[in-house]
Amino acid sequence: MLYLVPTPIGNLEDMTLRAIRILKDADIILAEDTRTSAPLLKHFGIEKKAYAHHQHNEHKAVNEVIRFLREGQNVALISDAGTPAISDPGFLLVREAIKSGIAVQCLPGATAFVPALVASGLPCDRFCFEGFLPVKKGRQTRLKALAGESRTMIFYESPHRLLKTLQEFADVFGPERPASISREISKVYEETVRGTFAELISHFQTHTLKGEFVVCVQGFA
Repeated sequence: MLYLVPTPIGNLEDMTLRAIRILKDADIILAEDTRTSAPLLKHFGIEKKAYAHHQHNEHKAVNEVIRFLREGQNVALISDAGTPAISDPGFLLVREAIKSGIAVQCLPGATAFVPALVASGLPCDRFCFEGFLPVKKGRQTRLKALAGESRTMIFYESPHRLLKTLQEFADVFGPERPASISREISKVYEETVRGTFAELISHFQTHTLKGEFVVCVQGFA
């Protein structure tokens, strides 16, 4: 069995009892960054070595992982935070496991965009998750394609690109389009700021940009 195990995006109390059990029982634990996973595993008394499985080695490692699974071993994949394969490594391994007839289970658990969407106050009955936009090639094409999107849109963004991205959103969607920005979800300094793009740009020009950001944008009416 291949298990995809969500890990806390901030507060360690968000770890589920089932996730702890699966990691303790797994024959092999794969982690996006073993330096990040080591303190987490230690905190929950999971005395197993984690092996690196990230975007730089997953293409080379996938065949070996599939071999372990075919031999009957249970493999658990975790990312640095949140649910594997959501803007993190995991898709390639899941696809190859399915092709090989191996059972795959994804545990429900922590992810950043769901609490950000629910807390945004924007319509959440229909939405589209865009994750991180391309940094350069294809960025403007993607934005223009979303200009007429009627569903609430969800993006991930890093602190050093946030203001630039907000200005691009204002240019494409209009400065008066309602949006919501959440950061440090489930952490001590969790914050959600709501307003138009004009208001959000003004706010973040005078505030410290720290943490990972989730931007929710109201769809075109």
